[in-house]
Amino acid sequence: MIPAGFEYEVAESPEHAIELLAANEDAKLLAGGHSLLPAMRLRLARPSLLVDVGRLEELSYVRDDGDRIAIGAVTRHKDVRDAELLARHCAIVSQTAGQIGDPQVRHRGTIGGSLAHGDPASDLPAVILALDADLVIRGQSGDRTVPASQFFTGVFQSAVGRSEMLVEVRVPKLTASGGSAYVKMSRRAQDWATVAVAAVVERSNGSIAKASIGLTNMGGTPLRASAAEAALADGASLEDAAALAADGTEPPSDQAASADFRRHLARVLTRRALERASAA
Repeated sequence: MIPAGFEYEVAESPEHAIELLAANEDAKLLAGGHSLLPAMRLRLARPSLLVDVGRLEELSYVRDDGDRIAIGAVTRHKDVRDAELLARHCAIVSQTAGQIGDPQVRHRGTIGGSLAHGDPASDLPAVILALDADLVIRGQSGDRTVPASQFFTGVFQSAVGRSEMLVEVRVPKLTASGGSAYVKMSRRAQDWATVAVAAVVERSNGSIAKASIGLTNMGGTPLRASAAEAALADGASLEDAAALAADGTEPPSDQAASADFRRHLARVLTRRALERASAA
């Protein structure tokens, strides 16, 4: 289908983009466009104005920020994948970026667009959640920082307000005793994840002392496998903890899988992710 009519503006700065959003109630930000443009073709989205922020080089970076790594929201997935700083200190982010879509998607899609879109089947949200990352949102009154646990508010919904934009993602540097892994199952290589699991662990004396587990496509938002995390903290085996991974989730049933099969996948993939993270 052909999208409904719209105006188009190229933002000269983040502040210019925010000004345009504030002045146009139905305006939408455009970066890579891999989520927004298909929705427009189906007329599920009908913005009156597209504000192109994809050329804002000031928001495209991966840099050291003390005990954290700062990633600009317009950084392409390919650049996140190839960032040596992430590979050295927070490899799960770069590894996951390398699993997104196909080369065309990775060369055009952005980390900020992926997170702000709030798709529960997207790869990066569960990783950001498991890492307890911080997200910086800019509006007319300045910047505010939102923890990942409060960022995803519903299906295709986030804490980014109508006249705001996500400008930066801050992920922690993992310690030498830490490990991480992202494991996903999809029907075809380029499909959205049927289910995926992000595991970030701290090891002590050869075993997992603490784990953060993020689940993809197991509810209306990315979720933490809280029961499995608590079991590991209490000394449960990987197998016993993984068996609790789907507790408290409400996975969808669709053409890719039933809710029951997704629960099964969550348990299987959680064990695999924990095993890989503990061995990393």
